Amino acid sequence: MKIWIGALGTTANLCRKMSLPCGRAAGKALCLAAAMFFFAGSAWGAKSQAPKPPLSAPASAASCVGCHGEAGLSANSLWPNLAGQKRDYLAKQLKAFRDQDRVDPMMNAIAQSLSDSDIEALTAYYSSLKP
Repeated sequence: MKIWIGALGTTANLCRKMSLPCGRAAGKALCLAAAMFFFAGSAWGAKSQAPKPPLSAPASAASCVGCHGEAGLSANSLWPNLAGQKRDYLAKQLKAFRDQDRVDPMMNAIAQSLSDSDIEALTAYYSSLKP
């Protein structure tokens, strides 16, 4: 509240410097109305910065958990973390495993059954997680 009143006082000082042609009382009223409009508009017009709820894991993520961890963080250095990876990178890798352009017997077998919509859901989920 103290900041708002201080800013309102600053606005009033600026209005006085503008030398409105109408009477002093009318000028103050107009200045006060303008300041209230400005501050009310900035408070009501601001977009909410509430955090987005985390995405829930798609059913196809069940086969990822064994190696890449429950939250996409692998406990074994042999397997990469998926949490926080870029969406396009994950999609490219999963499609490469599915189409056998990238060879890893375990990943090829798992990715073989993934549809494009499964890959989209997986990449959206894992890229949304904090690494």
